[in-house]
Amino acid sequence: MITIPELFRIFGRIGLLSFGGPAAQIALMHRSLVDEHKHLTEKQFLGALSFCMLLPGPEAMQLATYSGWRLRGTLGGVIAGLLFVLPGAAVILALAFLYAAYGQLPLVQSAFLGIKAAVIVIVIQALVKIGKKSLTTTAARLIAALSFLAIYMAGLPFPLLILVAGIYGFASTGGSGDSPPLPRTAHTLRTITIWAALWAAPLLYLRAVNAQFLTEIGLFFAKLAVVTFGGAYAVLAYMAQTVVDTKHWLSAQQMIDALGLAETTPGPLILVTEFVALLAGMSQGGPALALAAGATALWMTFTPCFLWIFTGAPYVEWILSKPRLSGALAAISAAVTGVILNLSLWFALHVLFTSVSDTRFGAFPEFSSFQPLAFILTLLAVPLLTRLPMIPALAIMALAGLATGAIF
Repeated sequence: MITIPELFRIFGRIGLLSFGGPAAQIALMHRSLVDEHKHLTEKQFLGALSFCMLLPGPEAMQLATYSGWRLRGTLGGVIAGLLFVLPGAAVILALAFLYAAYGQLPLVQSAFLGIKAAVIVIVIQALVKIGKKSLTTTAARLIAALSFLAIYMAGLPFPLLILVAGIYGFASTGGSGDSPPLPRTAHTLRTITIWAALWAAPLLYLRAVNAQFLTEIGLFFAKLAVVTFGGAYAVLAYMAQTVVDTKHWLSAQQMIDALGLAETTPGPLILVTEFVALLAGMSQGGPALALAAGATALWMTFTPCFLWIFTGAPYVEWILSKPRLSGALAAISAAVTGVILNLSLWFALHVLFTSVSDTRFGAFPEFSSFQPLAFILTLLAVPLLTRLPMIPALAIMALAGLATGAIF
């Protein structure tokens, strides 16, 4: 059995080096756990990854948690999950306070323009990768198209789209597989009770002391944690729409800046929730409220990951034997592709145009507000992000933004 110090070394290294989004993070874990240390077999790793893709929340963080659980039980899962999140959370905390203090300076804004241009390309790359895997049938392409139209033009909520797609996929898939025996129900119920209580405890306390803003933060990010099927990119459009247009916690430009900064840090991209909560808290009540809001967002976003994993891990072999669940996942993945297309368009319009209006047919730009410098920077980002790792490419784009700000 793996020792606790070795568990800390392996997952601490993974947490510090987990740049580049879920694909890069999963590849890093595979190299470390399967190829180098051989703590998991290829079959175990791929089975765990398939299981994590069925769950809401960041699949890479949940894969780390599951791997830790497989190697050293619940304690191992907690250690692995925390080490995957905490390094990036600490960096996001520092960046948020720096952004609140200096983010509106002209040179800083010029650097952010370069990062925003890169974000457009990053999101489109994610769209292409997911689309190649998920849109392999006519039905999947139709689901993706309807999902895009529903959220872009009709403004339907993201959770509803996921629910409808999952029900359709489950109902339209036939067949049954041989199922292994189920684990003990009493153990499952005890796990659910403990982790659900831990998840809800801060929210119940905030309600009891009538902390209205923090309660609102907690409820919003708790709901977000339940509907984040398909990874962070899938839910960002829903989060941006709510945070910017409904709750008015951030401006559209601040939301785009938040994603750009989250792309430069280790850990899951969904750490952008911490950044959003920190900025919202700062604007509502200063540094103390910002810290409380950031901590609340982190707790409500990531505690359910432990709930899902520790509840479902003993059932992995049983779940993966069910074709209907695979059908539901396929339909959800197709719907997620349509949502990411909406996200791509939303970000691109707000970066390339200074004025974007909501119409009955969705967001529509004012063409006279077109920003040619942003367009040129976006074109520059394409070869950089195609040929270089993400962090060096983002650094170059930030410098390119600074250069354009100094010249123009």
